[in-house]
Amino acid sequence: MTYQHAQDNWFSAIIIGFIALMVLLNIFRARVGAQLFIRRIPGLDAIDEAIGRSTEMGRPVTMIPGMTSFGVVAVQSLTIFKYITKQIARFATPMRLLTGDATVFAVAQEAIADAYNESGRPDLYDGDSIRFLSDRQFAFASGVAGLIQRERVAANFMFGEFYAESLIFAETGNMVGAIQVAGTISFTQVPFFVAACDYTIIGDEFYATSAYLSREPVLLGSLVGQDIAKFTFAFLALSGATLATVFGVDDSIIKLLGQPGGFDAFIQEYFGGGTP
Repeated sequence: MTYQHAQDNWFSAIIIGFIALMVLLNIFRARVGAQLFIRRIPGLDAIDEAIGRSTEMGRPVTMIPGMTSFGVVAVQSLTIFKYITKQIARFATPMRLLTGDATVFAVAQEAIADAYNESGRPDLYDGDSIRFLSDRQFAFASGVAGLIQRERVAANFMFGEFYAESLIFAETGNMVGAIQVAGTISFTQVPFFVAACDYTIIGDEFYATSAYLSREPVLLGSLVGQDIAKFTFAFLALSGATLATVFGVDDSIIKLLGQPGGFDAFIQEYFGGGTP
């Protein structure tokens, strides 16, 4: 393997620094009260609709983070579920949060209790409504499917990381006539959710959903900063393709933008009087 000297990667270092700066700057802006814009995802409207339907029918809402282990995805999932719980608390709608990870289960208990407290209805919190079923994939899937069938849920929310059990959840919810909203970063499971759910939130929209609903400064600032970085990458890719077409891939200007030895080639051609 050939290792490059730091001076050959100066352009990449600048880009990384720019991304970090944009994220930190937008987190600071969000914390001081700036109204950062995030487009509302159509699937979010279905959340309130599903909660209203459950309230009218007097049937419970289920929230499933899948087999998600505790980490970034789990935090995002629980942020969304906390918002849903606050809406549920307004109408005293029964809910069930079903987990397949012991750590997520423990954190979910605290998050849901906080949601009821923040809604002014701590009396509605029932620790038994947050359940750890199993850390085995299909044992967990069987437990979730059985509960959905027994309690005839009216709304089913699935946000997190899912595997083969996703279709079991979605089909069972569809069989009992529940309104289903799913969001996942697991692209292999997206087709199953699209086929069986009413609304599916895909990929980066999952992170945008938690930021939009919670308005948490760190989530908002990170999301906006990453969007700026994406626009920057798109601009650089287009600019690089244009410059490579005009000057050729061996031109020192192209080498300057990241190729090994690019800095030396640029200096020698434009300031040293010749091409190395």
